[in-house]
Order: sequence, then C-alpha cells, then structure tokens
Amino acid sequence: MAAAQSPTLRQKRLGAELRKLRERSGLSSTAAAAEIGVPQARISMIEGGRYRVSAERVRAMARVYACDDSELVEALTGLTGGRSRGWWDEYRELLPAALVDVAEVEHHATALRAAVVVTMPGLVQILDHTRAALAQNVPRLLPHEIEHRASFRIKRQAILHRSPAVPYTAIIHEAALRMGFGGPDVTRTQLEFLIEAGQMDNTTILVVPFGLGDYPASGQPISYVSGPVPQLDTVILDSDHGCTFLDAEAQVSRYRSILDRMESCALTARKSRDLIRRIARDA
Repeated sequence: MAAAQSPTLRQKRLGAELRKLRERSGLSSTAAAAEIGVPQARISMIEGGRYRVSAERVRAMARVYACDDSELVEALTGLTGGRSRGWWDEYRELLPAALVDVAEVEHHATALRAAVVVTMPGLVQILDHTRAALAQNVPRLLPHEIEHRASFRIKRQAILHRSPAVPYTAIIHEAALRMGFGGPDVTRTQLEFLIEAGQMDNTTILVVPFGLGDYPASGQPISYVSGPVPQLDTVILDSDHGCTFLDAEAQVSRYRSILDRMESCALTARKSRDLIRRIARDA
C-alpha cells in the first residue's frame, strides 16, 4: 500500500487503534516490525495514519499482537483501504478540516447522541436558524462563509433519513428552545421542525427543563458517535476554537456517563414535545 498524503480521520483512528494493540501486547515498534516483516519506519507510518494498510495486513498485525477480539479486528478492517470520496470532500477547500471530519465520522456511525444547551443540534436545525446562529460567530463570518457552513450543516442531516436508519437522540436544554435565533417566525418554524423530527422512528428529542438544581453539563455541545464496536466510539466537542475529537477509553467513558446523566434529567419524549409546543405558541 502507498503512503497516505493527507490521512483522513478514519486512517488516523486506525493507526491509533493498531498502536494501542501493539502497546498492550508489550511489543516495541522495532520488535513488532521484525515479527510482521516490515521496516520499523513502516510501523510508525501506519500508526500515524500515513500509510494505508489492507484488511489482511490488519488481521496479520492483530495476530502478532495476540488480539483475540474478533469483532474489534473486523471493525478495524472496515477502516482500511484507499480513500473513498464522500459528499463532504466537496467542502475540504471551503471549511476547517475538523468541521468536515464531523460529517465523515457521522456517516459511518451506528448510532448518534447529542446534547446542547444554547443552540439546536446541527442535525435538526432549519436553514434560517443555522444562518442566524452562524451570523453570531466571533470573529464574524463573511456572507459566503455563512452559506458554505449552512449548506454543509443541512447536508449532514441526510444521515437521519438514509436506510437503514441511524438511531439519533438529541438532549436539548430548554434554554436552546427559547434563544430565538432569527426572530419569532424562525423560532416557531424551528420548533415545529423539531417536533416533526422527534416523530421519526429513529429520532428521539428530549428536553431538559429549567429548574433543575443539578445538571451535569457546562454548556459545551457534545456529540457521541457510536462505532461498529464500543472501542471505536468517538466523542466530538464543539467550541469556539473548533471541533475536538476524543477516542481515549477514559474520555469516551466519561462523556458517555455525562450524557447518561443528562438524559436522566430530561423529560420523556412525549412531555418534551408538549413543552416544545407550548414554547412555540409563545414565540
């Protein structure tokens, strides 16, 4: 296989997971290279996502590393191969790389969960809400930059309508429902869209109401992307500085627990819809 010029997030993840397997086996990169029959530099390039490997090579490396988790090994083989273009690649020259990587990670998800406090989750935003929210960026985005980001965000929503459907749960604080981005008309339309989205078989909308004394969130949007096996789950944190991807076991476990606690604070899906309707009538 050839060296990867600009490794994708999936190639980097494959390399990181192979490094974890090697380190758990107690092998140095030099010893691993000798066992596998490749130069030591090749191991470093693979683990850095800079060298594409075949599915059979991944299986061979797993045998050397004494990994007997067949489900994990097969999931890792799914990360191999040449780079295949997705619709998100059209935006690689227009948007920050980490933002584009979000769409690629979502595309390969087996389930999605998001939690927000101030704005709507990107996968259930209407276009006017998206534009209004993006217009508040600091530093301000130029009009064409807003349009690029807005169209990208709306295209991401196709993940919820594909077959087979991807399960999606959105945990939304009541504050987000009342922010009023774009004015009353946009707010009402956004809330009505949210109600409709929550009625899809694969989508669950849960609202955390005002008045809770104990709420385990700092306000930072959190997305939890389930992989084909739990070891390949990913957490995406969205901040003013951009998107951060977390895949360390301790980090993923921590945010999974945070989302579980947030979900336990939320109203049921039915009560959430009732609250959204009341807020929409008052908007």
